[in-house]
Amino acid sequence: MGQIPDRPRRLRPSGGFRGLRAFQAATVIHDATVDFCSRFVDKRSRTHDQMVQAARSGRQNLAEGSRAAATSSQTELRLTQVARGSLDELLLDFEDYLRQRGLIQWDKDDAEARAVRAVGLRHPTDRSDPTDQAEYASWLSSPDPAIVANALICLIHQTNYLLDQLTASMERDFIKAGGYSERLAAARIAERARGKTEPSAALPPTCPQCGKPMALRTARKGEHPGRQFWGCSAYPSCHATLGYDGSDGSDESPPKQ
Repeated sequence: MGQIPDRPRRLRPSGGFRGLRAFQAATVIHDATVDFCSRFVDKRSRTHDQMVQAARSGRQNLAEGSRAAATSSQTELRLTQVARGSLDELLLDFEDYLRQRGLIQWDKDDAEARAVRAVGLRHPTDRSDPTDQAEYASWLSSPDPAIVANALICLIHQTNYLLDQLTASMERDFIKAGGYSERLAAARIAERARGKTEPSAALPPTCPQCGKPMALRTARKGEHPGRQFWGCSAYPSCHATLGYDGSDGSDESPPKQ
């Protein structure tokens, strides 16, 4: 088989969302929410569907925003904010679940809350699979819905913090380097600047006799047929010529125009 050619390099990278800690955490939240709703929420209720959809939106919009990064910083930022908004909605649903059933919500300094956060604080390379629920199994697989809901509340808070950091990073990058449109414009200007170094792209000289712009011509007759030279655009009223290199041509007879 032949070697696969390299893809053209893009102005801005895209994708790579699977390596984002926020996406990994959002995946755990999505899977655990689906399981929670299946076990503890009536499948016929709107709350069931709303919670599952909010969890899905929190994950999917991160992926879509990452893919859109190559062509639109604004779309990437907007979808990241949509993901955070969806997780905020899901957070309220879990808090409502506990409150409406008279169940206790953990304080952030409770031992269980700190233990859940400690798992997420470990670097992904220290974990077998950052998107696997196994490390959260003692909470997320519990038969007690209060434990599962509280653990997910901790995870959502942690993920929202990561999304805030990600948004701030996107904003700094945009201020420093601009978005896709700005980079595209800069690349076009740079390409045009390189083109101006080509002789054909140089501005024509001004006629030394009448002051009108000169035109690039090619001699058809005379001592130097085929040679390019600058001839006055007012020809035949003005017969002034310049060598293509900018010389006045005084050392040789001017080519026939």
